[in-house]
Amino acid sequence: MAWIRLPRFRRAVNVFNPKLFENLSLAAFLAWVGLGSDALSSSAYGPPEIYNALQGHEYLAVFLAIGIPLSVFVISAGYKQVIALFPDGGGGYHTASTLLGPIAGLVSGAALVVDYILTAAISVASGTEALLSTMPSSWYSERIPLDAAVLLFLIFINLRGMKESIKILLPIFMAFVFTHVILLGWGLLAHMGDVPAIARNTVVGVQHDSMQYGWIFIVALILRAFSLGGGTYTGLEAVANGVHIMREPRVQTGQRTMTLLATSLSLIAGSLIFLYLMYHVHGQQGQTLNAVLYGAITQGWTLDGVYFGPAAALLTLISEGLLLFIAANTGIITAPIVMANMAVDRWLPERFSYLSDRFVSRNGVLLIGFSAIAILLATGGHVSILVVLYSINVFITFTLTMAGLSRHWFGQRHQESNWRGRFAVSVLGFMVTASILAITIFEKFDAGGWFTLLVTAIVVGLGYLIYRHYKSISKITAELDETMLDVVPDHLEPGPNLPLDPRGATAVFFVSRFDGLGLHTLLTAHRMVSGFVKNYVFLLAGIV
Repeated sequence: MAWIRLPRFRRAVNVFNPKLFENLSLAAFLAWVGLGSDALSSSAYGPPEIYNALQGHEYLAVFLAIGIPLSVFVISAGYKQVIALFPDGGGGYHTASTLLGPIAGLVSGAALVVDYILTAAISVASGTEALLSTMPSSWYSERIPLDAAVLLFLIFINLRGMKESIKILLPIFMAFVFTHVILLGWGLLAHMGDVPAIARNTVVGVQHDSMQYGWIFIVALILRAFSLGGGTYTGLEAVANGVHIMREPRVQTGQRTMTLLATSLSLIAGSLIFLYLMYHVHGQQGQTLNAVLYGAITQGWTLDGVYFGPAAALLTLISEGLLLFIAANTGIITAPIVMANMAVDRWLPERFSYLSDRFVSRNGVLLIGFSAIAILLATGGHVSILVVLYSINVFITFTLTMAGLSRHWFGQRHQESNWRGRFAVSVLGFMVTASILAITIFEKFDAGGWFTLLVTAIVVGLGYLIYRHYKSISKITAELDETMLDVVPDHLEPGPNLPLDPRGATAVFFVSRFDGLGLHTLLTAHRMVSGFVKNYVFLLAGIV
């Protein structure tokens, strides 16, 4: 009986157990925790960026509080189609590769890999700043070592196994959901009487600005706010990427997870934007916009005469900061999945498709984790810098995915009776994602967005060179097969393996280095010469 050590500490697992994958795979709830934290944690920086972009025209927050949830559900509806079409995972990469072509797949995959590295970096940096904001200011100078320590911890637990890492982080996720449901729900209920006044102010504001600046100004301002808060949407892709690790039936589990994620993200992001307007929140020195809001909501909270409002706000901020660490873990979990798919298609070295003895993609985890550490060191861990580099790449993948789905359903119009509805969802999703991508690039290009696009282009170029290398190796091995077959005399037939004879004829093969081509030579030589040459020696030139 074969046994191998798997994710659980000090426990061996029978690899022949037919229920092994079921035990390791994720149900919808655990998948929501492990893969959805990236999207939910974006409430720490996505909605504040949106609201700050409306400075002086905050009344427009009403339209964004409605538009953000609608666009989230449009994109998630498209990704539900991706889950149904590609139940083995791969998400945007497989969609672009299959429906648009391999080059589109390479671009989509490269954009995702870079985006997940930035996800890990910005999530850890934001989480550290959120936690340090509750401590003495002297601690702030220690944020870089803390960032590195958190990332090293996340690398470690993911090398131990994916399900194990999710279970460790589960209490933090649930604390975030619990505190935010109570706090945001209370904030909305307490100020429901202000809704008619907010509606009147919105109408008056639109009329005033349309007369003074014109409708183009209003539309442009809304679109700019949408683009600057593009980080709100990141994380939706993760579910489609990781559907292959979900419990059977995968499609239903993946779509349930997507519904959970879209609903929770829409409620939290939409509520935050609306509450900023309700409570007339403005940024304060040393505090995030969310911190100011939580303090305003909990002002006056008492229980049996005990004032606990600040404690409730502090607990909510701590859960928000810790959830950002889980979001970083999402990047470390899902990026190796994308890289493994790309490695199978030979856009990346094949070693990235291999699983370690813990059933995790060790090479991918290490590369993503240490790349995130390098970016944090290069940027000094400043969120203001990282946020400029962030969110462009995920919309590259979103746009390619929706374009692929649109092309697919239009091509299926003669085979699928209900193609029109799916095609309409795909086209709407393409319009939303492509417009946000264009505006985001325009707004962030000079501020540093060019660097993200440059790095993504470099990854695309490296992927193409790696693919060409594998193609050349395949060509050489094919030629080697023909050459080795030609050196066998026609009158000799390979026979059974014979014991070594020191006095017998010996064949010696030299190779320049120990790689795939050298192994191919050895195996071919063994097949060809073992029948008619008693001995053969395989020498590595420069060592023997």
